[in-house]
Amino acid sequence: MFINTALRSKSTLVKRAFSSTPEKVWNVYLSGEIHSDWRQVIADGVQSKALPVKLTSPNTSHEDSDDCGAIILGMEEKRPNWDKIGASMNGIRTQNLIKDADIVVVRFGEKYRQWNAAFDAGYAAALNKSIITLHPPNISHMLKEVNASASVVCEDAEQVVDTLAYVIRGELPKPRDGDDFVPIADRLGAGNPNP
Repeated sequence: MFINTALRSKSTLVKRAFSSTPEKVWNVYLSGEIHSDWRQVIADGVQSKALPVKLTSPNTSHEDSDDCGAIILGMEEKRPNWDKIGASMNGIRTQNLIKDADIVVVRFGEKYRQWNAAFDAGYAAALNKSIITLHPPNISHMLKEVNASASVVCEDAEQVVDTLAYVIRGELPKPRDGDDFVPIADRLGAGNPNP
């Protein structure tokens, strides 16, 4: 009886301590494909769940990203020079935001080859960042090495939001499989036969 009371009392103290400390604000960098609204879907989901998340991303204006160096430093006569000064300028933002990120979400779309997104994923992996990849299932094979470095592989932006809610607060959505969902212990048996 004394042990149970002590544990219950300790548990209450722990809960009070958690509820009185301010929540960590998680820096989440959104890398990759710029031709769809996936970033907005994540931003809306984070806001609707009131998650303590700060979202950052590269400059998502394709034209500005391509021309920033030439606009600021002057035009170049050769395409490689034009690309290099723009890429170098964009790299300042990208590298610093990835370094500051707690989680890096990397989106690969079907229509364009996002070499920059693959580079960002590799850079994040080299920095030992938590990575979530986001792409349709039909390109999984091409991304197998990138996915192997990811902690989570999502198929849509809502799964990213649900992952963030779980990682940050332990909140789970309704099962995606609905009534067909079966808990692992019921489906495959207890992982530890002697709990």
